[in-house]
Amino acid sequence: MRVLCCEDDFACWRDQARQLLVQGVPPHAVVWEDEDNRQLFAAEPLPAYGGPVQTLRVPAALLTELKSAARYRAPGRWNLLYRVLWRVVKGERQAMLAGDPDGSELHRRIKAASREAHHLHAFLRFHPLPADPDLDYVAWHEPAHDILASASMHFAERLGRQRWLIATPRDAVWYDGQQLHYRQPCPPEWRVRAEAVRGKDDALWETYYASIFNPARLNRKVMQGHMPLRFWKGLTEGKLIPVLLSNARAGSQKDGQADGVSGKAGKVIRLARNKAVAGGPATAQIGVKDASIRES
Repeated sequence: MRVLCCEDDFACWRDQARQLLVQGVPPHAVVWEDEDNRQLFAAEPLPAYGGPVQTLRVPAALLTELKSAARYRAPGRWNLLYRVLWRVVKGERQAMLAGDPDGSELHRRIKAASREAHHLHAFLRFHPLPADPDLDYVAWHEPAHDILASASMHFAERLGRQRWLIATPRDAVWYDGQQLHYRQPCPPEWRVRAEAVRGKDDALWETYYASIFNPARLNRKVMQGHMPLRFWKGLTEGKLIPVLLSNARAGSQKDGQADGVSGKAGKVIRLARNKAVAGGPATAQIGVKDASIRES
């Protein structure tokens, strides 16, 4: 049994997998160490292959899928990728399909990593640093999978030349206004700067969130499905959510608005009297009593 280590880096794993395929090493004869799950025996460098160079034909779509699935953080993730790669190279192309046991697990991991990238975009909260000469914004995030490097360009495309830093327990990205810098593991000084704003108060954002919260449409199960509980502690509005949920369950907000909004005066709109309404084959006149709607 060969024990290898790719430092949880896809490019390194791909080079190792290529050598193993050339040497004809089957999946059951090799195992990769995960960064968080070390093997009993220490990993050893892969010995150089001195035989004739072989041409391996691998579908481009498979390489894309393997790279996406590699972001899914789980014990033995590299072993599954090599098993799928081995089977496809040997002619079992069904290993790429969702109907195959290995293919099904591969696509499940791709979907999970993609959803985690969506969570990064939705639940990351940048905090401004007006007094910092090197940074405009900083944020701390705790993703379940290794999606920061691939998903963080989303913010560079939306924040223009703003300079920002995103740090996680495992890695970090720094955008200097022109170029994205990725580091794994996260440098200690970057981590300190990001953790300093973790859950930091933001009065304007908290007021906005409390105002748009609609208790009349609350479905706690659906809410936690879209906003998992593990993200609440890192959200600026996270400390407000339990209070808002409690108020909704107690029935204290019956008008579907926050107390601060429903209590404000608004202008009165009068409905027109004797409004004509089409009523089937014949046209009927329905009298509407004076009524008023108060805008909030």
